[in-house]
Amino acid sequence: MAIVEVKVPQLSESVAEATLLTWKKKPGEAVAIDEILIEIETDKVVLEVPAPAAGVLSALVVGDGGTVVSDQLIAQIDTEGKAGAAAAPAAAAPAAAPVAAAAAPAATGGSKGDVAMPAAAKLLADNGLAVGDVAGSGKDGRVTKGDVLAAVAGGAKPAAAVPAPVAAPVPAAVAKPLPAVAAPAAQNLGDRPEQRVPMSRLRARIAERLIQSQSTNAILTTFNEVNMAPVMDMRKKFQDKFEKEHGIKLGFMSFFVKAAVAALKKYPILNASVDGNDIVYHGYFDIGIAVGSPRGLVVPIIRNADQMSFADIEKKIAEFGKKAKDGKLGLEDLSGGTFSISNGGTFGSMLSTPIINPPQSAILGVHATKDRAVVENGQVVVRPINYLAMSYDHRIIDGREAVLGLVTMKEALEDPARLLFDI
Repeated sequence: MAIVEVKVPQLSESVAEATLLTWKKKPGEAVAIDEILIEIETDKVVLEVPAPAAGVLSALVVGDGGTVVSDQLIAQIDTEGKAGAAAAPAAAAPAAAPVAAAAAPAATGGSKGDVAMPAAAKLLADNGLAVGDVAGSGKDGRVTKGDVLAAVAGGAKPAAAVPAPVAAPVPAAVAKPLPAVAAPAAQNLGDRPEQRVPMSRLRARIAERLIQSQSTNAILTTFNEVNMAPVMDMRKKFQDKFEKEHGIKLGFMSFFVKAAVAALKKYPILNASVDGNDIVYHGYFDIGIAVGSPRGLVVPIIRNADQMSFADIEKKIAEFGKKAKDGKLGLEDLSGGTFSISNGGTFGSMLSTPIINPPQSAILGVHATKDRAVVENGQVVVRPINYLAMSYDHRIIDGREAVLGLVTMKEALEDPARLLFDI
């Protein structure tokens, strides 16, 4: 028997621990080298753990939902084992929890369209549903958590009874009961159903940081309105040539990023942060772009945005959007940042007061552009107007710098040619 250990990847210094989601293999099943065995959720990203060698999964040391740290042993692979054989004892494994069989039947299937995402698989099992009972709306037809919740709310019934998971054999030497964890509970209250599910690590971290931001920053928000007609005209004029030349569409976010950088250069305090009793002025411009993902809000960072072209910015935003959708954002994508932009306008928001992303000191909120009646030269005219909101930490940023910074963004957007000449 040749045993290869499966360990937790090295986590970021800022990530103390992580949570195992759902094992994709059971003890005794064959695995191929680099096949994904399980996903590990941190408070920032989901990491995939590939098999370090081909063979048979001989033992699971930590089960679904277990809390782990960097480099911790979580499973073993017998490179000389045969699939279907009884699970071999874990050699020299540290004391750890016994493991329930990997994913419930709902989480497995023969094709991409017959697969549930990890969070969805748990909900399927909790509600006695099979993956085939729910229509998937995710990538390649995968069943998402939202699909399951919608099916449960709609009264979906299991096609057949789902057997309870069978505990995988674990040597007595390493057997130790897992702490009791309350499973998500669905209550049938007639026409007033409820369901209790635990927060993911990311959602809990988002909640923690929002509370931290509001309790440690003196947040104030200033507003202004922007006539988006010049940007819309320029975009319409060059859209086809831009896409043909660079292979990507010219969006609005690159204009907002460029306008923000112009303001940060003019008023460096907007790009600063607080460290104890010190103000740290950053000589670079790393712009965070708030992106919605199936797991929650994430803020990947466009680094050195001042050195990037419109095409570079659009490509990076598109890359982040795809990574967020597929759950592929890495820790390096989310670390740092000196200023953030949140575009609630993509969802129809007309006005908001964005919350600062610590340790940054300011954030720009962009909203939906709508035709509005405005007065120009004593005449009422219709213009496409966008309301901008900038929240800032009043501990270090005075109203003058905040208001003038937002005015700088407004002027840049209403005369976008100046962005090309850095004026």
